[in-house]
Order: sequence, then structure tokens, then C-alpha cells
Amino acid sequence: MTADACVDLDGRRAWLQDGGNTVYGPVYISSGAPGADTETPRGTFHVTYKVRDEVSREFNNAPMPYSVYFTNSGHAFHEGDPDVESAGCIHLSGPDAVAFFDALEPGDEVFIY
Repeated sequence: MTADACVDLDGRRAWLQDGGNTVYGPVYISSGAPGADTETPRGTFHVTYKVRDEVSREFNNAPMPYSVYFTNSGHAFHEGDPDVESAGCIHLSGPDAVAFFDALEPGDEVFIY
């Protein structure tokens, strides 16, 4: 697998790769709560853009630091409590969110299974 970021939803873990080799992680994550509007999608995606100090207007201006978006529907890696389900995003601890933000660039491949 040559994706730059991989997410194992059932295993609640994510990691970064370079040339198929793990370079960071795996780290503990949470993902979207069950339901058509909140589940994290599975498949192959690409980073679309990044916002260091993101705020979610959809969710009462909730902070989403170090957001790395990988869908056009608002799904992202970002800092959040990995013990709390999200509305579809991948929650990472603070240091892990910084590592993913620093490592990933627009166009990088994200594989979620």
C-alpha cells in the first residue's frame, strides 16, 4: 500500500507512510459515529486542503485545529478527543494532529478501510 496516510476504522488507528513504509504511528483515533450522516467514509481519497486554525461553522464554531481535509464533504483529520466519536472526521490527539498536518500536503493519498 502506497498511501501517504492510512486509517483502520475498526482498529481505531491511523498512520503515515512514505513509499509504503510507516514513518509515524500507528496512533489511536476516533471516527464518525454510526449513521448515514456521521460515518467516516471508506475508500481512497486525496488531501484537498489544510487549515491550521479551523472552526466548524456547521457545529457551533467548534474548534478543529490542524485540519487536513480529504473529501469535498468536509471530512478531515484534526485535533479532537480520540475517545469521542465525531461527525465523520478523524480525531487525533494534539501531537498526532500536528504530525499529520505537517506531513500531509494537497494531493497526498489517504486510504481508509
